[in-house]
Amino acid sequence: MEIVTKIAPIILALIMLGLGLGLRIDDFAKIFKAPKDFFIGFFSQLIILPVVAYLIIIILKISPEIAIGVMIIAAAPGGVTSNILTKFANGDVALSITLTAIISLISIFTVPFIIFKSADLFEIKNISPNISMTGIALKMFFVVTVPVILGMIIRKFAENFVASKIAIFDKINIIFFIIFFIAAFYEERENFIKFLKQAGFITLILNLSMMIIAYYLAKAFASGIKQMKCIALECGLQNGTLAIFVSTQIFGGDILFLTPTAAYALIMYATGLIFVFLLKNKT
Repeated sequence: MEIVTKIAPIILALIMLGLGLGLRIDDFAKIFKAPKDFFIGFFSQLIILPVVAYLIIIILKISPEIAIGVMIIAAAPGGVTSNILTKFANGDVALSITLTAIISLISIFTVPFIIFKSADLFEIKNISPNISMTGIALKMFFVVTVPVILGMIIRKFAENFVASKIAIFDKINIIFFIIFFIAAFYEERENFIKFLKQAGFITLILNLSMMIIAYYLAKAFASGIKQMKCIALECGLQNGTLAIFVSTQIFGGDILFLTPTAAYALIMYATGLIFVFLLKNKT
């Protein structure tokens, strides 16, 4: 995984810069204008998703290495792709962007906490030397938080230019992820089928379970169908690049820990597109 390990921080930083370019301070007003919708999405992704992942691991009795990989993808925030698919699904795009931004920014604390606690629970010992929760948080700060803030500053001083190019930036973000995924696939092409066999089932169960739970939780408490679509997609489409970055930082190049992320990245696009197709015209 030498190529992936080297390019993951660069691709992740570029993706987060693109996210920042799409944000304005006013976008965060969504939290105060519709706090209930934001809280449901926030709670679903930050609390329910890791809990559901842990319960599935216990029920299916997954090996510790695959289990920690599942917890890494469950701890990751939503990706920029969730914003795009929410738009395709006629969901609440503003809410999606706000959830992605806020959870991404606080992920520098939540992701290391969830992963290190999971490692303790699953008795994972082969954490890279000199790696600590604080150290991972600092590395994430520089590749996640700093690019987002930089993107927002650029947007502030070049509002008209950036605003007119948002669609292009979104497409560039998707291209960055595709490049990253192709590089990961090429480097581990001989192990590709093995990845799906080892982690495909549990990641499919996690993805479908979480999208269904989030959808019906939002149906019970959120404002409407647009918010339901948004929250379900936000909980089903995780930032795989961030998950791979964190995994390689904590566990080095051990491919087994990356297997669930690779499997989930394939599955989430398929299920996400099916979800969009089924609910696009639902009002």
